[in-house]
Amino acid sequence: MRFPAAAVLLPLLLLAGCSGIPRDPEPASAPAVDVLLLGEQHDAAGHARTHERWVTTLADQGRLAGLALEMAEQGTSTAKLQPTASEQQVQLALRWNRAAWPWQRYAPAVMAAVRAGVPVAGANLPKDRQRQAMRDDLLDGRLPPPALAAQRQAVREGHCDLVPAEQIPPMARIQIARDVAMAHTVASLARPGKTVVLLAGAGHVRPDVGVPLHLPATLSVRPVELPREETGRDYCAELRKQMGKP
Repeated sequence: MRFPAAAVLLPLLLLAGCSGIPRDPEPASAPAVDVLLLGEQHDAAGHARTHERWVTTLADQGRLAGLALEMAEQGTSTAKLQPTASEQQVQLALRWNRAAWPWQRYAPAVMAAVRAGVPVAGANLPKDRQRQAMRDDLLDGRLPPPALAAQRQAVREGHCDLVPAEQIPPMARIQIARDVAMAHTVASLARPGKTVVLLAGAGHVRPDVGVPLHLPATLSVRPVELPREETGRDYCAELRKQMGKP
């Protein structure tokens, strides 16, 4: 079975704003938690400033345990770098894909963590494991039936109802596998009395279907959905064009 590359890779931008989870409280006044999940709209300019504000505030307070990123693959890390490392060294350590994720957008938050001597770790499922995840029906059991149905609906809506019905379950498995990978990375960075921050798309931080479902119950978790920004783009029109549909 073949899957449209554009449909698999398109960020689920249309899901922002539908989860009802807290939105962008001020970091200085936020309660202490083990895990902070910042759910962004990938092309919202203001969200990058929010990332930096959270990371810098927690680092300055000595409360930052680590920074996990959807934007880099699981297994990559800056842990062996010095706080004086250059941006180039950091990108190499994270095997940063500039074509997929503009470095200048995420650099302020990433470098704030590096300068503070805090590890930054890739959390996303590696590309070579995503096609395997499509075929792994055991992943369906990682979510309760209502959550699995919601995840599939999110994939359908996030891809503008342009994907054939038989492709929805395998594509939802990729999302589940990515959430599991991110949760594992976040849990590995957790430290008592400090906070791990995850930067990811808004759909990944949803408590009903996302990363929170796969984190250990011993960790206190706060998902935060950053306010949606209007960009003027027609994402569905862009996807139709990529897929060669009228």
